[in-house]
Amino acid sequence: MTQRRPNILFIMADDHAAHAVSSYGSNINETPHIDRIAEGGMRLDNCFCTNSLCAPSRATILTGTYNHVNGVQTLSTEFDSSQPAVAQLLRDAGYQTAIVGKWHLGHGKGHDPQGFDHWSVVPDQGRYHNPVFLDMDGSQRVIPGYATDIITDLSIEWLDQRSADAPFFLMVHHKAPHRNWEPDEKHLDMYTDGDLSVPENFFDDYSGRASAARAARMRVADDLRLDDLKKLLPPGMTEDEQALWKYQTYIKDYLRCVASVDDNVGRLLDYLDEHGLVDDTIVVYTSDQGFFLGDHGWYDKRFMYEESLRMPFLIRYPREIPAGSASEALAMNVDFAQTFLDYADVEALPRMQGASLRDVLRGDVPDGWRSSVYYRYWEHDDGIHHVWAHYGVRTDRYKLVHYYADGLGLPGTSDMLMEPEWELFDLQQDPWEMKSVYHDAAYAQVRGELEAELARVQEEIGDKPYVRGQA
Repeated sequence: MTQRRPNILFIMADDHAAHAVSSYGSNINETPHIDRIAEGGMRLDNCFCTNSLCAPSRATILTGTYNHVNGVQTLSTEFDSSQPAVAQLLRDAGYQTAIVGKWHLGHGKGHDPQGFDHWSVVPDQGRYHNPVFLDMDGSQRVIPGYATDIITDLSIEWLDQRSADAPFFLMVHHKAPHRNWEPDEKHLDMYTDGDLSVPENFFDDYSGRASAARAARMRVADDLRLDDLKKLLPPGMTEDEQALWKYQTYIKDYLRCVASVDDNVGRLLDYLDEHGLVDDTIVVYTSDQGFFLGDHGWYDKRFMYEESLRMPFLIRYPREIPAGSASEALAMNVDFAQTFLDYADVEALPRMQGASLRDVLRGDVPDGWRSSVYYRYWEHDDGIHHVWAHYGVRTDRYKLVHYYADGLGLPGTSDMLMEPEWELFDLQQDPWEMKSVYHDAAYAQVRGELEAELARVQEEIGDKPYVRGQA
């Protein structure tokens, strides 16, 4: 008998950093249910996003293309949902398809989800409490309760109503733990017994790096707002004490939101157990990008620094993926669509720019597998975070970053131009990325090799290198 094509359950959080997942060695929290996926499958230790920003990452995941191809370069560039994407291809091949939760790629004709038999999504970022949902019949409704629970409720409701005669592709997209980190009542008492550990570089002064690091406005000490902290700063503190108080307040709420996500991952895994679906279902847990958890003194993402660039990616499929395994192969979110299509025995489109991870997930990295990943952040000097536009490549040891610092007239960018700068990091010698060695003569050969690799990758994927004064 021919083996049935697998179901695919894709669970994605928003801004859940890998170093806040216990299977990745977190020293600040535990995620026992998310860890169940790792225990039954594989953990990718080097999975990276192509653009550490919500909408661009989602567009890449859906289409298997970089942002200069799918057109979603900033938060203000809406998704053309008529372009080919993984859900439609799976649906055409007989899969039942659904998406529940955060969409964040625009709303209305031409932007709402397409290729799904069912969708129910929150507008824009959505609300943590009593969220509004937009449904595919054009209606909207307020559902009382907590968003993470409700997204799971609606997902399970769809699973109950689907046909058992065809495989399913279900995307469960949580809002949490996105800013401004509103926990549910169930988890409010977590982390009240003491302080959590503080990153070693929390008091980073940004020396030894490009000016972009100092220019960014996402410092825990200076840039968190009252609606983030939800309480007033106690009087009589020194500046350092204030910064640490803000960190503890922020990180505990963030982790309380993660705890709810973890509980609800457990609910979905239990559903698969109870309905005999484990062996026939691929389960993925990931986030749309990484996040700074006080690292370099920051919250948020956007930069090509490791904590922002790296995505958690845990996958379980008992029929193929060895339980309790891990891989250091370089993977990217541009690979996800082709991976799912490969498992479903559906041919990928020529426009797709990633590669199927299926062999990697078996533990067999193919000959000629990529030796670098390419990153580009387009939303130059936006009005809140002020991170400069940049692109670069990361290999297994080195990282080259070019801050070209030009918004190129894209929506959501500034028209301010800054002097272009470069960074080069030796991740083996400097894993915290505290000192660029771009101008160090000892790294001249490495610098030349990385610049050549950057040019090669840009040509390969059709992204133009930046030249000031040229459109």
